[in-house]
Amino acid sequence: MSGGSVGHERVRDAAAARGLDIEILQRPAANSLREAAALLGLEPGGIVKTLVVKRSDDTFLFALIPGGRKISWPKLRAVVGVNRLKLPEADVALAATGYERGTIVPIGSTTDWPVFADESIRGQRIAMGAGAHGYSLFVDADALIDAYGATVADISDPE
Repeated sequence: MSGGSVGHERVRDAAAARGLDIEILQRPAANSLREAAALLGLEPGGIVKTLVVKRSDDTFLFALIPGGRKISWPKLRAVVGVNRLKLPEADVALAATGYERGTIVPIGSTTDWPVFADESIRGQRIAMGAGAHGYSLFVDADALIDAYGATVADISDPE
């Protein structure tokens, strides 16, 4: 079994365990966010990055940031209530989640880290990592937020 299918199975099993309806599709390669969104039939903001963020106590959190936006570190620190946050090295993110960068999704992570979602993703069907390269996961953002008890706040700025 390839790593991709193992990642898919973890994602599917974890979604089913939480009663979360997802769809995983193979995605064509794209050279830009706008091109990727067009290929998936979405606006750029409908593609959501799952970023693993490291706290100073060596615990982590997930930040869900829509396409065309970036983490606002001051806003995220204020919502989390800490002075220091950073993006970990790729190997640390893999160890914390069981997923490689570019495939990371809270669903099926080896540890259920807290989820912080940018408020702008509410009310739409979104695409995100699917646990394996070359695939996208589609899910209702509000259902994902509810299933993971995510904290919803303004945590991003335009890119």
